[in-house]
Amino acid sequence: MASDAGVVPSLPNAAPLQVTPKITIQPPLSRRGTGPGLVLIVSSDLNLSSHEKTLDPPPLQKWAEESYAVAQIAIGRDASGLSGQIGVALAELQKLPECEGADKVGAIAHDSVITPKVDDTLLAAVSSSKIAAVIFYGCAPDTAPSLPALAHLPGGCAAGSPVKKHVYNGADTFFVIPAHEHYRASSAAVGHTRTLTFLKPLIGGPYFDLEEIWEEHTRLEFADRSVERTMATMVQEPYVNHVPTLTGGIGREKLTNFYGNHFIFSNPDDAALELVSRTVGIDRIVDEFLFNCTHDRVIDWLLPGVPPTGKKLSVPMTSIVNIRGDRLFHEHISWDQGTALRQLGLLPEYLPFPYPVEGAEGKKLEYRVPVAGHDTAKKLVNENAVESNGMIKFSVRECDQ
Repeated sequence: MASDAGVVPSLPNAAPLQVTPKITIQPPLSRRGTGPGLVLIVSSDLNLSSHEKTLDPPPLQKWAEESYAVAQIAIGRDASGLSGQIGVALAELQKLPECEGADKVGAIAHDSVITPKVDDTLLAAVSSSKIAAVIFYGCAPDTAPSLPALAHLPGGCAAGSPVKKHVYNGADTFFVIPAHEHYRASSAAVGHTRTLTFLKPLIGGPYFDLEEIWEEHTRLEFADRSVERTMATMVQEPYVNHVPTLTGGIGREKLTNFYGNHFIFSNPDDAALELVSRTVGIDRIVDEFLFNCTHDRVIDWLLPGVPPTGKKLSVPMTSIVNIRGDRLFHEHISWDQGTALRQLGLLPEYLPFPYPVEGAEGKKLEYRVPVAGHDTAKKLVNENAVESNGMIKFSVRECDQ
């Protein structure tokens, strides 16, 4: 195994500051270490601890990982005194060296008792302050806002409010709170991306070069082959999922083990990525690419348990990479395993068809497996390289035996 080289950046470890019994200040937990201010309004009766069932952290940590300087306010059921609490929180952000532009701050509200009265109280409080935009999770105010506002609502809660809204059918009120019984990972992820898209232009970011962050990560994986430095590009608790083979790692400890023992040094020496297309969003990158290599060893993550064949591989892949702040949170990597096996000569052209076929009763049939080999890579790069629809002509045939 090759040794890691170079200085390994340490993970952000800025500790939260308890300035009053109700107000907690969390400096940014990004590599940059600075960012705009954000007021997080939560209910005092919510469980805001981490939860073993998900890597999604509580809102305070999550928004700090996005590189915001966060002031969390815990409110009671009637939201009394909220305006004063917001004033204290803004003053504390103004004093925080890591907070950039404390005069242009966003607000996110998670209510405990979801009623229009409470939401109108929240809206009035933020409207009278230096808050530049507000996002509601769970319900929305009845009155029209005087500042940009967005609401994320569970199914059935969309009627009546003039606020711009997104509805999540199948989700319940607290779908973004990891420790809550109503937490719903898919809705929470989509809602978070929508919030970033809405909020960042209104408070000036923070913006990062997502392509540079992703390319740094892949360079450390494939060129430098450094486990420690690769992991240093990721948040505190990241994960990787190679969808076809169910390989990867969930959490820092397991992912570090996977990278060191089953990925970085499992890749052939000539392994290379050939980018075909890239889409960059507010918090993620979607790549189409070819994974090219010579199959000269067991590639644990791609072809687990398959002995080396010595053949060339060029496998079309898609990666969906979620970046939180200036560090990676997760990677979802997908490909057609059939084309990899066909390229290696490990997938037969025909296989037995075990079901009855009308007009061929009593006969042993086999079907032509609808999987292509190297043609998949050729056609991804050049749409004219291979004729379309050739597989439509495939049919079953009678077995020789």
